[in-house]
Amino acid sequence: MTTQDRLQQAIHLRETGRAEEARALLLELVASAPDDAQVNYQAAWVHDNLGLEREAIPFYVRAIEKGLADADLEGALLGLGSTYRALGEYAKAIETFKRGIKEFPHNRAFSVFLAIALYNTQQYSESVELLLTHLAQTTVDENLVRYKRALLFYAPQLDQTWE
Repeated sequence: MTTQDRLQQAIHLRETGRAEEARALLLELVASAPDDAQVNYQAAWVHDNLGLEREAIPFYVRAIEKGLADADLEGALLGLGSTYRALGEYAKAIETFKRGIKEFPHNRAFSVFLAIALYNTQQYSESVELLLTHLAQTTVDENLVRYKRALLFYAPQLDQTWE
């Protein structure tokens, strides 16, 4: 069985709720193909699914360094940033989310997770600005749509008052 076949088997195991079996197989695959970006990405993913965030980090980092592209890179950056944030490594989370925003500007999840990390570092104005901006730009709630212009106006100047 090839590495690709075994990788597909591990993905299938993870997707069907057999994450521990997937993890064991992925650890074997990482040992035999340590520079394979996809193997490392899937290993990171399964560790995150199992609540093993700290163990997931090196796999995410290696997967990104070894050349993940497109949707996989997008997922890995979001996963890595979220994992850093969950572990209280806020500066690394912010840096990772900002990279994600730069490389995948269409994916608003990066900005929303960045807002959470900014909140965690007491950068409240920037956090709320991001959230208000994305809310105003994406909501279909007619009560909020009515105030879209006001929300976008106030978002970057939350501490300002007018007399």
